[in-house]
Amino acid sequence: MPRFFPELAQRFAQVLPRLQGRRVVVIGHARPDGDCIGSQVALARLLAAHGIEVHCANGDPVPRRLAYLAPEHVFHSADTLPAGDYTAVLVDCADLARVGGKLAARFPQPLLSIDHHLGNNHGAAENLVDHAAAATAEIIAGIAFDLELPVDATTAKALYAGIVTDTGQFRHASTTARVFELVGRLIACGAEPVEAGYHIYERESFGRMKLLQHFLSSLRLECEGRVCVGVLPLGIFEATGTGPEDTEGLVDYARAIDGVEIGVLLEERPGMTKGSLRGKNPALRLDRVAAQFGGGGHACAAGLNPKEPIAVVQPRLLAMLRAALEREAPSTSS
Repeated sequence: MPRFFPELAQRFAQVLPRLQGRRVVVIGHARPDGDCIGSQVALARLLAAHGIEVHCANGDPVPRRLAYLAPEHVFHSADTLPAGDYTAVLVDCADLARVGGKLAARFPQPLLSIDHHLGNNHGAAENLVDHAAAATAEIIAGIAFDLELPVDATTAKALYAGIVTDTGQFRHASTTARVFELVGRLIACGAEPVEAGYHIYERESFGRMKLLQHFLSSLRLECEGRVCVGVLPLGIFEATGTGPEDTEGLVDYARAIDGVEIGVLLEERPGMTKGSLRGKNPALRLDRVAAQFGGGGHACAAGLNPKEPIAVVQPRLLAMLRAALEREAPSTSS
């Protein structure tokens, strides 16, 4: 009897026969994280077990720390994906724009989307979305167990990685009893927490340490200490021998400061700003703040990509964050 995601499992079971005999491409979002890559690998393996030809594609490469999840899977870009007709399936993408311009242009009408973002626009023909889920990997794991699909060790490791990263190592408010029950099932299937911890959290490059050093030195408290902002200037990746994937998790240092309710990372890019927001209170709805800058995400974790410099973005962003804080709980010093 399905019990983790009964409705979504039933709908997935109805979609599965429509994928038979087709060439499927499982697409994740640009700058993929653990939930994205883990969900892609797991879903690809579940579909392949049903005899479906399946490929994975992303707008950016698999991050170094997540490469262990896909030893047998080739991840394509829009340029390297073999020619032919594909049925597109999106995972961990709130909308088609998140996959990147080239992939979005090539696959404008995905058949299926599996996601947990609040801002999901239900842009596929079939949308399996649960905003209460901690990770897309949690949804896929629940569906797999509900339908008694084959979850081997490689699939279990991928799903575990997706869940452990999107729950912040089980520290975020989205971590529920269901999460731990599913994780227990995944470990029984072969997921190894020690292996995941080593690859994801204990293989830092020296360049990333230098990037972290610069980020920490830039931290400034705003909004009476309720917001902490760190900035990465243009050229910092070249100076430290790092890349965009090495910013993963930096914003959590700003959020972790006692008394800080919202951590902010702003990266200066040519002609634009890349921003990450992390909060401690879901009521602040950081996804709505990010939406004002063309972004989105979760209530406590969101991203933005305005085509403006930091000097323009930062004061506007701080004003919006102050307003959000004041609506939820006015500062005692104001």
